[in-house]
Amino acid sequence: SSSAETLERLYPAVGSSRPPRKRTTSQCKSEPPLLRTSKRTIYTAGRPPWYNEHGTQSKEAFVIGLGGGSASGKTTVATMIIEALDVPWVVLLSMDSFYKVLTKQQQEQAASNDFNFDHPDAFDFDLIIATLKKLKQGKSVKIPIYDFTTHSRKKEWKTLYGANVIIFEGIMAFADKELLKLLDLKIFVDTDSDIRLVRRLRRDISERGRDIEGVIKQYNKFVKPAFDQYIQPTMRLADIVVPRGSGNTVAIDLIVQHVHSQLEEVRALSPAWAALASAHQYHPLPQTLSVLKSTPQVRGMHTIIRNKETSRDEFIFYSKRLMRLLIEHALSFLPFQSCTVQTPQGQDYEGRTYSGKQITGVSILRAGETMEPALRAVCKDVRIGTILIQTNCNTGEPELHYLRLPKDISEDHVILMDCTVSTGAAAMMAVRVLLDHDVPEDKIFLLSLLMAEMGVHSVAYAFPRVKIITTAVDKKVNDLFRIIPGIGNFGDRYFGTDAPPDWSDDEDALST
Repeated sequence: SSSAETLERLYPAVGSSRPPRKRTTSQCKSEPPLLRTSKRTIYTAGRPPWYNEHGTQSKEAFVIGLGGGSASGKTTVATMIIEALDVPWVVLLSMDSFYKVLTKQQQEQAASNDFNFDHPDAFDFDLIIATLKKLKQGKSVKIPIYDFTTHSRKKEWKTLYGANVIIFEGIMAFADKELLKLLDLKIFVDTDSDIRLVRRLRRDISERGRDIEGVIKQYNKFVKPAFDQYIQPTMRLADIVVPRGSGNTVAIDLIVQHVHSQLEEVRALSPAWAALASAHQYHPLPQTLSVLKSTPQVRGMHTIIRNKETSRDEFIFYSKRLMRLLIEHALSFLPFQSCTVQTPQGQDYEGRTYSGKQITGVSILRAGETMEPALRAVCKDVRIGTILIQTNCNTGEPELHYLRLPKDISEDHVILMDCTVSTGAAAMMAVRVLLDHDVPEDKIFLLSLLMAEMGVHSVAYAFPRVKIITTAVDKKVNDLFRIIPGIGNFGDRYFGTDAPPDWSDDEDALST
């Protein structure tokens, strides 16, 4: 602590009135994956970007590589770029998360400051490249969490999504040919070596529990030679060199302008929902659709819940009855295998048993959660996950805002629940989320009390192996994407809240 205090006097931190800056979200599981500015919150864990009518990403993410020496200010420059971009969803990925797992001998060397962490061999480039490729495609990835105190990876992993912009920063960001191919813009942060040394001293002593002698030993033995041999030569590969790091606001402004020009092309390729949703509306209904048989009982319950004069109490009661029938109908599509059991009378009975590993329910908040009690009533010990998707009022695109999925969901049959599907916007993104978590498409069952033909076609065309199950399909959707004749705003009728003036059936819960 005395060494840290001495460093503070010799070289006070820039903007010392602010709280000390943490390095990156990729190094701390408990730190929320966002940046808060005076105007807005920027999510740095990414999100599934929008997909076209084929269910594929409209445009690969724009990847910015930030290279430079240790403690040159790469993370600060990355943060300044993010804050100036005016992009709400971005991935901030640090190379520090990808140090290789050390052997016992290497652990001993690291403890005595004799292991070279500034050599290319210290990094797992295969994992870095595989991770960036998946992020660029909009898929989810698991990021290792590195503990600098123990020089080891923690047991926990952190999940990130792709986004429109990915910023990858690290000392060896330009040290691999395959990695360079994934970077759309390469920025080298060039900071004076004396400043970098003092910053590194302060950081390693105050944040990583090192002593000043050990830090200086490591710097002279490994850090400085590695910079001269491996890092500084990569400056010639950079598209932009930023002298003085975060202090060069002119350079950062120019970078932001360039990225904006690239993103304009991405935004231009985002499909309009009207065109997407209506692309296949005149086709026959897909074979993956199963509609609950319209018995007099089912028709009678629809008559009650569709009636605008129905009280909230009756609306809830008959909706729950329909949900129970819908889920029991959906369970008949699960895989079953023959089995023999013995009855209490000592006789064999040839029966059937579920042949999958587990069933997981995932509700699209908020209307989808009303179906959870019915699922629990018929599936013992079922696991439940939730997804919150909101529509961006400026772009009209659905965005993932909250996600909680059970572990190992990729091995389960997943029942995805939403009460109404109009255009299919929220449903398609929710399916994409599950696919990004490696759930096989043919193990996803989309359940809804009421769907429009438009939504059925959109989901089925994008994801032809997803089973779509509902109690009724209405033919029309009006200009505001409301199902006609429809059921009204299900979430507001169920919870007794007032519908916003511009709601659509896909968005009855998206402004909660």
